[in-house]
Amino acid sequence: MKKDIETLEVKNVTLVVVREKNILNQDEWKVYIINNNTHPIENTLVASQGYGEKEGEQQRTSTLRHFLETVPAEGFAMVEPIDSSLFHLNNEYWVSYYVGTQIYDRRFVFVTDSIGAENLTFIKELNMEGVLHS
Repeated sequence: MKKDIETLEVKNVTLVVVREKNILNQDEWKVYIINNNTHPIENTLVASQGYGEKEGEQQRTSTLRHFLETVPAEGFAMVEPIDSSLFHLNNEYWVSYYVGTQIYDRRFVFVTDSIGAENLTFIKELNMEGVLHS
């Protein structure tokens, strides 16, 4: 039964969308997972999709799935590049991972227009500017 399933709280794991410059000095945006725990997280699965509305029409992106074998303790890993033309959508990421034999999962949603230059902050773990999910 559902009431018998233990729900474990995700702590010290978050997502960030960073702005990087490519070799042509153009902005590129990438999604990273940050693990601020003192232990690695294993077998991480991240499912991403965008959804919302533009000019009265519903829009939805394909669901993408990414597997990260290990995100090191107090480390990070790139999940995917993201096109800035999707920032008008809600960008949702379901993250599931193991610590030992325990599974953890959490949904992160960057709401409509929250990703952009006006919301950039310095992300010390990556030594870059980005939009940190709170």
